[in-house]
Amino acid sequence: MNTRKEYIKFIIVGVLNTGHYYLWYLLLYTVCEWPYLLSHIVATFNSMIGSYFMNVYFTYEEKPSWKSFLLFPLTQVTNIVIQTIGMFVFVEWLSVSPYFAPIATVLISIPITFVVTRRIIRVSKEA
Repeated sequence: MNTRKEYIKFIIVGVLNTGHYYLWYLLLYTVCEWPYLLSHIVATFNSMIGSYFMNVYFTYEEKPSWKSFLLFPLTQVTNIVIQTIGMFVFVEWLSVSPYFAPIATVLISIPITFVVTRRIIRVSKEA
């Protein structure tokens, strides 16, 4: 499969997973009244499992394996770091609402996370 098609599928999965993440974020931040950064971190981890399966099956058309499943969180380290720093910068320095900051940080993290995810899933397949 070509990189362009994978990237488009990655974005589709990202949109679905972002919705999943954002629902968790709103639940934790609004209903449970947790701090925004804690809500963000917990929502990120909750959405990671769904992201793994959507990317393996749909984006890269691979079979899931324990190895790729266990390595997948490494792909999210980049995503978590970029988004967490972005959340802080947007909310604390740029005075963006904590309701909108998660969406802005996703736009920054997509291309970087795509490259890391592709490498991890493909490397785990070859090994």
